[in-house]
Amino acid sequence: MSEIVLMSDPTVAAVPVVECGEPLVDVRVGGALLVDARKQDAADAFAYLREGVLERLLKAQALLPEGLRLLFVEGYRPPSLQREYFEGYAGRLRAGHAEWSEEQVHSAASRYVSPPEIAPHSAGAAVDLTLADAHGHELDLGTRMNADPEESDGACYTGAPNISDQARAHRTLLGAALTAAGLVNYPTEWWHWSFGDRYWALSTHADAACYGPTEIHEG
Repeated sequence: MSEIVLMSDPTVAAVPVVECGEPLVDVRVGGALLVDARKQDAADAFAYLREGVLERLLKAQALLPEGLRLLFVEGYRPPSLQREYFEGYAGRLRAGHAEWSEEQVHSAASRYVSPPEIAPHSAGAAVDLTLADAHGHELDLGTRMNADPEESDGACYTGAPNISDQARAHRTLLGAALTAAGLVNYPTEWWHWSFGDRYWALSTHADAACYGPTEIHEG
């Protein structure tokens, strides 16, 4: 996709889902990934991903230069929490742009939070992550994680020009490893990568997504 397709685009929702039934697994088991608790939720769901996504993250980590590691921040997000995030951000946009239509609010909100009905996080297919050094210290990738477009002046976009050369180099390293492992990036959020969801299927021209929205007790 040469142009940015937002999560709210009808082409994303139109992608069929052929649920494979793969379980959600706790990425903390085994200790292979660094896990940050800043997005830990009451149900402790944040540290779960579909098994195949975790396998690809471990492959990506193995591809990083010596001394660098992935820093996992958030994976699975229950549909109810996703809805809360989306509606909260949409509400802030609506309050700040009284002239916008509901369609404009919905589209703009999807730059930063996926609409609940198609959200990759609620399928256990998406991960928010960054890079850390060998001591676990987070590297500079241009913005804080989860910085919205308004706060960051658009620097949250993966290809944003208004970041330092060092941050750009770090984004390039992260992207190269994750892409080689089979994940795709949501271009409005440098930290958001996924596999097996509708957005991944559209990006890779797959016939269908293999992961649909799920509840953690089903895994």
